[in-house]
Amino acid sequence: MYPKRFYFFAIAFFALLGCEEEFIPEGTNQEPDLVVEGYIEAGEQALPPYVILTKSVPFFREFNADDLANTFVHDATITVSDGEKQVQLTELCLDELSAEQKALAAVLFGFDPDSVGFNFCIYLDLTFSMVGEVGKSYTLQVEAAGKTLHAVTTIPRHVPLDSIRFEEPPGEPNDTLAQLICYYRDPGFEANFYRYQVGINQGGLQSPLSSVTDDRFFDGQAILFPLAKPESATEDIDFETFGLYTVGDTIALKWCNLDEAHFNFWNTLEFNTANQGPFSSYTLIESNIQGGLGIWGGLSASYYEMVVNKQ
Repeated sequence: MYPKRFYFFAIAFFALLGCEEEFIPEGTNQEPDLVVEGYIEAGEQALPPYVILTKSVPFFREFNADDLANTFVHDATITVSDGEKQVQLTELCLDELSAEQKALAAVLFGFDPDSVGFNFCIYLDLTFSMVGEVGKSYTLQVEAAGKTLHAVTTIPRHVPLDSIRFEEPPGEPNDTLAQLICYYRDPGFEANFYRYQVGINQGGLQSPLSSVTDDRFFDGQAILFPLAKPESATEDIDFETFGLYTVGDTIALKWCNLDEAHFNFWNTLEFNTANQGPFSSYTLIESNIQGGLGIWGGLSASYYEMVVNKQ
């Protein structure tokens, strides 16, 4: 019985190969969408609004640094209003910045401009006349490529972490690795949405594979929970050190409160990223941009810096 079954499947397999036709997805020649990634921040390091404006590219195509530089949309008119005043954002590109301006950009946005590898462009309020304030709503309008986009975000109140510390990780004792543990009191009777990022040894802030959560399962409770170290997207995962911090390193932790639309964007984006593959189902990434794709997100944040140690 086994050999006959094997030959049957073998014949069926090669028959299917012979009938195979090239699959060309629909919509690959459609006009690209405008893609917004914009933020305004309140809290300890309140920031003015800034927007990265690009255009979408077909999924099935090769992509290099020059292609990435060509996705940036230039000469757009972008305004932000808080209901009382309005500011127009100015486009700046790395190739136009002096060394001093690049140093300021590194501080504001958490990356080394000299390591980007292409002409990165951004729209921002150079006057710093508008910075994020808790409780305020901010309306974004983008006019570019004959299109008009709108979005609204609200900055929620911020609830900082009560305390953070490093502990021995699970398993065998380890002198070089530690686990980050946080203590937090969640406000009761309201929906709260959180995100965190971590920078290591003065490096830029990075997001872990899963950076967001809501308080659905711990509303109004005081909880202890670990925050994993972000892993490099270009390196293989070492499961023996995954999520753990190296003793002696200095970390900068950014703890954020988001509104619901901002949370939904990152939640669906990260779920889709973590569930890719030939047998996975596609997850529609939620966006609050009317007329385009992406996110216009308000947040309130607190920052913590400490040396990794175990006491």
